[in-house]
Formats: sequence, structure tokens, C-alpha cells
Amino acid sequence: MSAELVVVRHADTDWTVNRRHTGQRTDLPLNAAGRERAQALGTLIAGGQYAAVWSSPLERALETAHLIGLEPAVHAELAEWDYGEYEGLTSEEIHERRAGWDLWRDGCPGGETAADVGRRVDALLAELPADGTVLAFSHGHLLRVLIARWLGLEPADGALFTLDPGGVGMLGHERERRVLRALRPAR
Repeated sequence: MSAELVVVRHADTDWTVNRRHTGQRTDLPLNAAGRERAQALGTLIAGGQYAAVWSSPLERALETAHLIGLEPAVHAELAEWDYGEYEGLTSEEIHERRAGWDLWRDGCPGGETAADVGRRVDALLAELPADGTVLAFSHGHLLRVLIARWLGLEPADGALFTLDPGGVGMLGHERERRVLRALRPAR
């Protein structure tokens, strides 16, 4: 058997509801709906046999894990994309400043590109145990890059995937090939 991953995007914060880019620089807690959603995730995740439980160091990811009753090991590589000058802005506000901007193609001034995030994800994937399932709590854009890299795609190909706040993804194997088993929506 080879290592597999169950990835969990943190539940809602006030900024996810308002569609603001919330990266590494703003450490927000979950909102009331997010706390409810995180607790509900427990029934989906409970009972799993995990070789390890990992989390981003940011409060919203850690709080999601804690509300399920888990105490994850913190991995800095799981922190969200650094949005630099675009931290806290919506995509619409960014487009007012820079028409045609695309996160996946252009990255963020003073922050990271998709390739930068891909290097962090690659380092994390290199830490997987030889066998067993790792449960990882992280963030929307980071997890999209992680899914792409798991599948052998370029970091910018993370644009092809989505994972709602409180959503769960299952990354595994079919024979010797890495596959995306499922992306479960939050609701």
C-alpha cells in the first residue's frame, strides 16, 4: 500500500463568505457557521485510521481540526497562498487595479506565484509516510495546488479544481497511479 491523503479545507470565516483573498498574512478565526460546519465534519472524518494528522499553522485550519476533536501536527507548508498586496481584496477589487489578472497565471505582487506554492506542496508530499492515510487541514488555493501536484500536474493546473470551505477531498491510488478519488462539497 502507498500513502494516501484526505484533505480538508477549513470551514467558513467572515472573509471566505465575503470572497476576500485570505492568505498567510491575515489569521482569522472561523465564524459561527464555520464552527458548526467544522463540528459536522467530525461525522465524515471520525473513525478513520490516520497515519498522521497535519494542519496549516493558521487559526482557521487549526480550529477546524480542533472542533472535530483532533490535535494535528503543524506543517508550515500547508499555509495558504501568500497573496501579498492582494491580501484582503476580492477578485473584483483586484481586477479594478489590474485588468485581466489571473491568480494562476500572474501570482501576486509581493506574494507568491503558483510555482512558489507548488514548491511548498512538493516538499510536503515528500514528507508523506510510505503507507497509510494522512489527514491534512488547509486552505482553498493551497489544496487546489496540492491536488494538481498529487496528480502530476503543474501547480497552475490547480485552477481546474475547487473545494468549498469545509469541503473534503480524497487523494489515493488506482493500482500504481495517483488519482483523485472524490471532492465532497461542504453542504
